[in-house]
Amino acid sequence: MSPIFLGLLATLAPAAAALLLLIAFPLRHRGAPAAWICILGSLTSLGAAGKLLVDRLGGAPDARWVEPWILERGVPMAEMGVLIDGVSLPMLIVVCLVALCVQVFSIAYMHDEPPRAFGRYFTLHALFLFSMNVVVVAPNLLQLFFGWELVGLTSYLLIGFYFAKPSAARAAVKAFWMTKLADMGFLFGLLVLFVSTGGFEWTSHPSTAVATAVTALLFVAVVGKSAQFPLHIWLPDAMEGPTPVSALLHAATMVAAGVYLVVRADPLFALAPATRDVMLWIGAGTAVFAAGLAMVQNDLKKVLAFSTCSQLGYMIAALGAGSAFAGFFHLGTHAFFKALLFLAAGSVIHAVHSNELSQMGGLRKKLPLTTTAFVIGALSLAGIPGFAGFFSKDLVLASLEGRAHWVPWTMLMGAAFLTAFYMGRVVVKAFWGQVSEKSAHAHEGGLAITGPLVVLAIPALLSGLLGGWLASQVSVPYSLHLGLTPIVASSMGLAGVAAAVFVFGTGRAAPFAATLEKLDRLSLVDRSWAFAYQVGLQAFPALFGWIDRYLVDGLMNFSGWSAIEAGASARKLQTGKIRDYALMVVAGVIALALIGVLR
Repeated sequence: MSPIFLGLLATLAPAAAALLLLIAFPLRHRGAPAAWICILGSLTSLGAAGKLLVDRLGGAPDARWVEPWILERGVPMAEMGVLIDGVSLPMLIVVCLVALCVQVFSIAYMHDEPPRAFGRYFTLHALFLFSMNVVVVAPNLLQLFFGWELVGLTSYLLIGFYFAKPSAARAAVKAFWMTKLADMGFLFGLLVLFVSTGGFEWTSHPSTAVATAVTALLFVAVVGKSAQFPLHIWLPDAMEGPTPVSALLHAATMVAAGVYLVVRADPLFALAPATRDVMLWIGAGTAVFAAGLAMVQNDLKKVLAFSTCSQLGYMIAALGAGSAFAGFFHLGTHAFFKALLFLAAGSVIHAVHSNELSQMGGLRKKLPLTTTAFVIGALSLAGIPGFAGFFSKDLVLASLEGRAHWVPWTMLMGAAFLTAFYMGRVVVKAFWGQVSEKSAHAHEGGLAITGPLVVLAIPALLSGLLGGWLASQVSVPYSLHLGLTPIVASSMGLAGVAAAVFVFGTGRAAPFAATLEKLDRLSLVDRSWAFAYQVGLQAFPALFGWIDRYLVDGLMNFSGWSAIEAGASARKLQTGKIRDYALMVVAGVIALALIGVLR
């Protein structure tokens, strides 16, 4: 089969599923058919991506197909199409595999939902996968922007799935507006690029000044979509959506779109060293900041949410250091082990009916398979040697070696320790210790729950071994070396796990927990945004409301009042008596006569 046909099939199969469910609403309202139609679309996408991978292993070259999109006097201003190469193909496989696992998991996790809500859920899943695939196979920045915005829309709908729940509705609106605020940077960046180069290609070569302006604007959008400081505040609140949604949007795909954009447009970012410097510091700062916040959360999903912010910070830092491959490699491994962690957390929540770590305990006896999956994901996230996260995280850290980046390198090493510590804390509190009251009746879910955990556990454990193949696809050198960075990073990970076991596994957590609560109160970023919104943004609507009420409406009301009063005064002249009218005629004649005489 043609690679272009397979690329189109992988992209459009979920769109066909979503369109069918939107049109044939009886299928959607029945619930179960919607799930299978959505899964069939995702399975078709994954099958097409798999065939592309087999052809690629057989030596198939890159494939690009475009068609004119926007015509100006017969000349195309932009193009749309499909690009299959060493960057898009691995990402396509990751997105389709994770989406399929999440959808299968959702069949059991969401089974208590009413049929119409169940059908709506899977319709949105199909639409989301289509949107993300449009981003992945985009041959230029303009098509990527359209997929980017569709991802934002479907994310809003999935986060606010429980729209009758006020906190979920607020979280959806918060995520939508924070990302839309940042997306203005993407839009203006496109305009600057088009005015300067006449196109939307990420391989264009504008001047350094133009490249800096464009990449800085694009990075604003990345900060919003990939939840970097200070626009990260929407991501933890987005946990109000169903747990499988969290796995799909905030672990593997939606938030990864920002990193993918920078990897895809790396030739453009290479022309803007100033932008890369900013990326390096924001990424490193976010990695440490978010890891610190993850330590103080009692909600299991929020621990993983802040962990996602932190790991995305690693990727952004690597991109800022000029290593697009390191950021891309960590993006892939992170997708697997973080999706595994979220789905394992979903299995725990499904069994315990609570998100709170304080209400869990001893689950390793009740949920052995879930425990194994969660521990694999946690060790991979912590960068323990042998797991997938070890290979990609060490590559990120190695990209920062040298005097020029020693401060960010040190910051990321500290974040590595914190990562291992907070994941060790979660594992000890949730799966070890005494069985809690809520854990007493917990049990493993069915095959739809455990099957995706087994599938995702394999790449979470082994995908780090694919670094050499991935490097060959993007034509960069790759090798494992036993240097300072791997030794220090591994030591930090092992030390973090050991410290967590010592503190939380030996009954020494009480004074430490009090310290963590104090640190939690020091997080003022969310409150600062709330203050800025209330004092700054809400001041504009108040000002415009006053202008509308007292100036615009006041002017119109005064005009109406004046007309009414003038009419009331003139009405007194109409008495209905003939002598009054005759007198007025005589008076008028006399007045005209006087005017004539005086002239």
